[in-house]
Amino acid sequence: MTLTELRYIVTLAQEQHFGQAAQRCNISQPTLSIAVKKLEQELGVELFERSKSRVSPTPTGERVVAQAQKVLEEAGRIYDIAAAGRDQLSGPLAVGAIFTIGPYLFPRFIPHLRHLAPHMPLVVEESYTAVLRRRLRNGDLDVIIVALPFTEPDVVTQPLYVEPFVVLLREDHPLAGRSAIRPEEIEGENILLLGEGHCFRDHVLEVMPSLARGPRDDQRIRTDTEGSSLETMRHMVATGLGITILPLSAVLGTHQPHDNLVSVPLASPAARRTVALAWRASFPRHKAVDVLRRAILETRLPGLE
Repeated sequence: MTLTELRYIVTLAQEQHFGQAAQRCNISQPTLSIAVKKLEQELGVELFERSKSRVSPTPTGERVVAQAQKVLEEAGRIYDIAAAGRDQLSGPLAVGAIFTIGPYLFPRFIPHLRHLAPHMPLVVEESYTAVLRRRLRNGDLDVIIVALPFTEPDVVTQPLYVEPFVVLLREDHPLAGRSAIRPEEIEGENILLLGEGHCFRDHVLEVMPSLARGPRDDQRIRTDTEGSSLETMRHMVATGLGITILPLSAVLGTHQPHDNLVSVPLASPAARRTVALAWRASFPRHKAVDVLRRAILETRLPGLE
């Protein structure tokens, strides 16, 4: 049984004449007659009653023709889906980002992406790296924006930019007027960290491993204050609970509600992170990934390399 044979019996049922049906199908009348007979033999039932003047479906034939019509309609939808797939910028694109990137990056590049790909709906999500990794692998997300290193089998990563870290402190802090601050100069400070699960917390601990070991005897005791977001940390610094380390985009990418805060570059070769795109190697819509990357790069903040 083929789609062509199904198209033949549907046309024959509509025309009720072999000659007219054959003409519609662009074949000869004997070819149509042989194809219909072959299908009847395969199914083991007669689909049409034949007379010299008329051909009409049998009761069983009417049900078979009705089902054949549905099959042909569904098959036609496959071609529609394939046609849409050829336009890689027409279907929805599901993009995820870690919590310390999404709030500062999404508002900048999404308007530009809409301009570059106006017919591509965008679905965005923020979460932890571990969650985004799982959702990317399961196909729930098409592309994710994470900080390197990020390794996953059969996943492609492409760096976007390098982002330096800054120290956020109150303007009345003794170090507020510095052009840069070395990590060792703030080891005695109460440095506020993000909670467990945030990869940016791990990046800060790489720059200042003493934070993970705890304070030395000659240091002021630090509190175990942790925040759930970078904005929480900003508010905590504003109220005098300590200082914190942020990625540059968290300082430049949003309106700062506190006039009493200043940011100073953290002077360390390790005080930076590389932000990258990651997608499954099997993801077929390469043009969608390319236009996403272009939108991000063309709208990135100054100071990001």
